[in-house]
Amino acid sequence: MSKENTVAHLHAVWQQLPKPHYPFPDFIHPDYQQQREEYYAMIDREYTFHSEAAREKHKQHHLTDVAARGLPFLNSLAELRPLANFTANGAMIDDYLDRCSLLEMEEIQQRITALMTGEDTREPKGHGFYRPWWALRQEALACDMPERHYRKFIASIHDLLVGYRDERPYNRPNVPPPFEVYTLIREQTAGGLPFCKYAVMQKDYRRLPDEVLEHPHILRLHALCSRMIGIHNDIISLPKELGREGDVMNLVKVMQHEHNVQPEEACRMALAVHDNYLKEFLLLHERLPFFGDWQEMAYNYVYDLGIMVAGVYAWHTHDTTRYVPGGYVDGEFISLY
Repeated sequence: MSKENTVAHLHAVWQQLPKPHYPFPDFIHPDYQQQREEYYAMIDREYTFHSEAAREKHKQHHLTDVAARGLPFLNSLAELRPLANFTANGAMIDDYLDRCSLLEMEEIQQRITALMTGEDTREPKGHGFYRPWWALRQEALACDMPERHYRKFIASIHDLLVGYRDERPYNRPNVPPPFEVYTLIREQTAGGLPFCKYAVMQKDYRRLPDEVLEHPHILRLHALCSRMIGIHNDIISLPKELGREGDVMNLVKVMQHEHNVQPEEACRMALAVHDNYLKEFLLLHERLPFFGDWQEMAYNYVYDLGIMVAGVYAWHTHDTTRYVPGGYVDGEFISLY
């Protein structure tokens, strides 16, 4: 079957294939619409190196809703803003990084990290590729994010950017990685780990000590969250990615390549991996280690991580514009040098 016929066939049967399901309620932050308006203004202000048509396409994706649905209990718009802008700008630069050399990707990652850590305090000039990352630090400081939590948050973003770089040896030759390699890289690039680190800003969770938040049991739960987010993104985005060269960091494609099966069967295999992670998450939630006086708060924090994963998936199911052929902004790469 030709690629064109395969894509057309999958589009025809994709709606009938089983999809992820989460046993958690669906919420959205009350300030989501105001955050959207800021997002639209940011695109027009910073992404002037894009055509008007491309900027309008970005706006249709409502990328800040990912944060609004994932962490709906943040106390204010000020607390939502850093995570929402990370999500939007991280998604919008992803395609640009696909076009860079490894050296260029390394330089971009180092510059963004320096801006987020405050090592480089200068506000970037010119087009807005870097300025949103400088602004993210200012926004986190403005909402009084505790320093120890901010350090973990930006460290996870640094690892995400490194993961984008590590995808390159597989994307360029259009060959999916082995399952084990996919798992390690996708855990970093799915974006779930920054969300887990930022989730302490909800309710009173920022009070949780590192003895809880850095416990191997909790870190495993963070990993499971990111892996589930990565897989449900892979399943949702598959019809679009089947038609694109180089989009191989997708578990469905990994399963299809390793097991020589049709996309429908590969989808079922990917969902089985996802559901095993979900079962492990639910078990580990119910069997938390002894955290003393922090037991109830730790339990509630993990429950809200489940709401976070379900909320990110809810964004995918509500969006009808990004994960379809032609939904991404392509072909408008700007040189940063």
